[in-house]
Amino acid sequence: MKFVNIGFGNVVSIDKIVSVVSPESAPIKRIVQMSKADQTLIDATFGRRCKSVIMTDSGYVIISAVTPETITQRIDEAYNE
Repeated sequence: MKFVNIGFGNVVSIDKIVSVVSPESAPIKRIVQMSKADQTLIDATFGRRCKSVIMTDSGYVIISAVTPETITQRIDEAYNE
């Protein structure tokens, strides 16, 4: 099982990640709001601005202060180890 660092010492299992997207679009903002209402939102921003939204196969939505590009680069590095 491999993990990816999503910032501030938080890690997510790479196998559980479905997508990593930018939070700028209206549909993604709606998904974040709906997951907050459903209590399936995990906030890993530590009070900083949200730069990426990670969707998992179990229905959880994780917001992170690390950019999607950085997270996908870390995932690629983890697969190449």
